[in-house]
Amino acid sequence: MAQPSTQATAPHCLIEQLNCVTAIGGGHGLGRVLASLKFLQRRLVGIVATTDNGGASGLLRRSHQTIAWGDIRNCLSQLVEQPLARDVLNYRFQQDSSLNGHNFGNLLLHTLDELSARPIDGIALLSRLLNVDTRLLPMSEAPVDLVAETQDGFECFGELLVDQMHQMPAHLRLSTSVSATPEALRQLRRSDLIIIGPGSFLTSIMPPLLVDGIVETIARSSAPVIFIDNLLPEQSPAGQLTLSQRLAWLTTQVGTPIIDFVITNHADAHLEIPHVNSIQADAYSPQRHDQQSLQHALNNALRQLRGGKQ
Repeated sequence: MAQPSTQATAPHCLIEQLNCVTAIGGGHGLGRVLASLKFLQRRLVGIVATTDNGGASGLLRRSHQTIAWGDIRNCLSQLVEQPLARDVLNYRFQQDSSLNGHNFGNLLLHTLDELSARPIDGIALLSRLLNVDTRLLPMSEAPVDLVAETQDGFECFGELLVDQMHQMPAHLRLSTSVSATPEALRQLRRSDLIIIGPGSFLTSIMPPLLVDGIVETIARSSAPVIFIDNLLPEQSPAGQLTLSQRLAWLTTQVGTPIIDFVITNHADAHLEIPHVNSIQADAYSPQRHDQQSLQHALNNALRQLRGGKQ
């Protein structure tokens, strides 16, 4: 059993006592949560969305049959300690290069995947090279896309089109049935705490929850599930809904209630799930949670949850 660090401080003293924490999401939001909790080291694992079909990830996906690497690279860039390593991971080739539009970190992850037996092995190798203790797992090792069905019965294929929708889809699914990695399911089963969000509701938070086995394993887990809301309303159909409406929509899509507690600044009168608020934003980036404030909020949530999911 892992022992609490002697360097634990008040903001995260209850979190520090946990032996296994899993955070689920994508891109900037998940990376922020992982960076805030990286003092947990190997006790912290991120399950990362891999359905992005735009930008540098889309360029690679269109030329190679691969998962989207952008959100994994984003998480690594927020976890790495060295600023130069962060800059290298995020470096984007310019128009005067035949690699125009590509991101070096994505290309590196794809190259390591080509040299490895599985995508997970390539991610683990790069994490070791960057001295990142937090383990990152793709939601699935099979390439897959996000598909939304509109209220009129039309289909929007891929994250790019889903992001451009004007109203919430009637149904959200993956283009094909894909399974979660055994490592992700094993991690969820042994977790003391499961965190979902923050991030783009339809394209970062939802995709991992649509993978076969993920929601079923969460629902059977005894670990409390905490949903972290965005600080600012997002520019998407989800941003037009109240928090209680978004969570109700999530429950309808996945088929079972999985959220036990909410961290938000936007609680509404219809939110029946226990919650804490007054989360502060990063001083330099108003859409990002302040790391110490997020630690405090998670600590308060754990204190209120006490024995975990009932």
